[in-house]
Amino acid sequence: ELRGGTMALAMSDIDCRFTLLGMVGMIDPPRPEAMRAVAECRSAGIRVMMITGDHAGTAAAIGRELGLDARAPLTGELIETMDDAALRERIRDTDVIARASPEHKQRLVAALQADGQLVAMTGDGVNDAPALRAADVGVAMGLRGTDAAKEAADLVLTDDNFASIARAVREGRTVFDNIKKSLLFILPTNGGEAGVILLAIFAGLALPVTAAQILWINMVTTITLALALAFEPAEPGVMRRPPRAPREPLVTRILFARIVYVSLLMVAVTLAVYEWELARGSSIETARTAAVNMLVLGEMVYLFNVRHFTASALARDTLLGNRVALWACLGLVALQLLFTYLPPMQALFHTRGLDTLSWLLIGVLGVAKFLAVEAEKWAWRRAGVHGM
Repeated sequence: ELRGGTMALAMSDIDCRFTLLGMVGMIDPPRPEAMRAVAECRSAGIRVMMITGDHAGTAAAIGRELGLDARAPLTGELIETMDDAALRERIRDTDVIARASPEHKQRLVAALQADGQLVAMTGDGVNDAPALRAADVGVAMGLRGTDAAKEAADLVLTDDNFASIARAVREGRTVFDNIKKSLLFILPTNGGEAGVILLAIFAGLALPVTAAQILWINMVTTITLALALAFEPAEPGVMRRPPRAPREPLVTRILFARIVYVSLLMVAVTLAVYEWELARGSSIETARTAAVNMLVLGEMVYLFNVRHFTASALARDTLLGNRVALWACLGLVALQLLFTYLPPMQALFHTRGLDTLSWLLIGVLGVAKFLAVEAEKWAWRRAGVHGM
């Protein structure tokens, strides 16, 4: 009991009235999956920073557990003393910011962007809304986040788990790779078809394939081969490569070189089969049927080339890694047999049955085209290129 009129407490007031029975300490460690996710992001070239209102010592300890650079944590008090140029320089040396206010978070986002970085910001409170809005990608917490934070953010994390962000990055890279693979498949195969027609026109030859046959090729390969690329698994090491440059075009110079190279191969093998059939006395309908099958087989073998950008396709995984691609090829073979031998299809598309020698040449040229693309991929690997 204290004397009346006491306005402040001193240690002497406590010593004689209380007995220390014990102390209780609490710790809020990072989740194990968050630690793994941070490591995965860092291996993917993504810098992870922790911005917190906690004491610098606490923030540094948690940062070290997460594998962040916490040797010299930056505090809000120091941020107040820095201009924008000094702040940009200072945040290059640490991944941990402590005692940060909403204004500090906004300045940090601006400083990182001024340094050429694309910034994703997570937050859950009303005070986080300005920084979420300023970031290139604002990510609000879906469980404990406020409505203001969710409205300001670009994305809402439904489980409030940082590991979900790492999984989203992996999935996003896989989807982007598959889009590029689809382009890498569609453009050269269409280029090969167009090249065959244009070269025949410029050379004054009869068309190796008719308009109806081109439509058939595009229809059957789109519903089989092109669709199979949507089911491609992630490339090996997808989370161990650096992020692509923000201004990098979708069709890079290397990818464009592949498109031109494969287009020329498609033209060469198709015209070779067509001219060979005519030279051996076959009818123009038979020669066109062989040319169509050569185009389709060329696209089929190229599907397995394109499953990896520069990694070798001469592996078991190439055949079995995407079962959808395998079934698509089997379906395409069945369609082409109907196209070649079924009488109603022969009447509709003006096709003729092919003999064993014709199929043998088509098969040999298909394998040769496959190996020619693999040789080009080997050259890129030798040059240190592992992506497109």
